[in-house]
Amino acid sequence: MKKGKLLLSALVKFSLGVLLVGLLLFLPAGTINYPEAWLFMALLFIPMFIAGIFMLIKDPERLTKRLDGKEKLREQNTVIRMSALMFIVGFILAGLDKRFSWLPMPMWLCWLGAALFILSYLLYAEVLRENKWLSRKIEVQDGQKVIDSGLYGIVRHPMYMATLLLFCSMPLILGSLISFAVFLFYPAIIIKRLKSEEELLAKELEGYAEYMKKVRYRLIPYIW
Repeated sequence: MKKGKLLLSALVKFSLGVLLVGLLLFLPAGTINYPEAWLFMALLFIPMFIAGIFMLIKDPERLTKRLDGKEKLREQNTVIRMSALMFIVGFILAGLDKRFSWLPMPMWLCWLGAALFILSYLLYAEVLRENKWLSRKIEVQDGQKVIDSGLYGIVRHPMYMATLLLFCSMPLILGSLISFAVFLFYPAIIIKRLKSEEELLAKELEGYAEYMKKVRYRLIPYIW
């Protein structure tokens, strides 16, 4: 994909993402006076924009992969739909919680969520650095090799580990314990996805079956 077309595609998807998240949060809240939502959107979208510009300049092929989320496996499309539903319900409930103050949450939990969110972004950046074959969809790419160093030497799916931390910190930043309860469904969703991914990689990626024996933990170090 040419850089001009890639830039346009990235900007359109980024803008739609900002608009959608804003609508899902501020409309149910009934106000734009929602500091936690502004903090969340800043933490989410500013690093995302900077990373997108960096990849466009330095590694447009990787940016193309990150923008392409269309899955080939039918069951993974189900996982994507379940994740989307979780986000929609979680964000709407966070906005409603702000409007009606159902379960007031201490501000220190919001700042804890922000710290965890930043940590998860740093972990995610490290995974991107370690694995040039990282993709949003489950596939084996030409020339792909097993990565077993760095974070991949601790857990088999460090990207999902970072994503799990990222998503569970979101409702804390938004100040909503009710929304947090919804996002707790994410581990079940991601476990379904990674099991399917491991089946494919063990079958089609040379050395992955041996890697699974070498690295015991899938998602959370010393737990699972």
